[in-house]
Amino acid sequence: MRTNDRVVAFVTGFFDESKPIAAICHGPWTLIETDELDGRKVTSYPSLKTDLENAGALWVDEEVVTDKGLVTSRTPKDLPAFCKKMIEEIAEGPHDQRGNEARKDGVHQLG
Repeated sequence: MRTNDRVVAFVTGFFDESKPIAAICHGPWTLIETDELDGRKVTSYPSLKTDLENAGALWVDEEVVTDKGLVTSRTPKDLPAFCKKMIEEIAEGPHDQRGNEARKDGVHQLG
């Protein structure tokens, strides 16, 4: 999915609109392509750690991690905590995902 420009644009739109985002296991690979992980705390399947750190994320080995509406988890064994937190974040609605780092023009380049 991370190589599909339409998928990346869709996910980027969620960052643009400060909507909650949830990714588990290898899902954060798609998040890397949005260029929105710099300084964000995340988790994932352990084999993605280096890729996420190279994208500027702070990777931690925890059951579920939430950072301004971005919910990540490691594996299917974390699903109970992941689902609970994901529902909570969706119920809260939009979050200030980027703080003061929001792009002024709102334009994201793909490719």
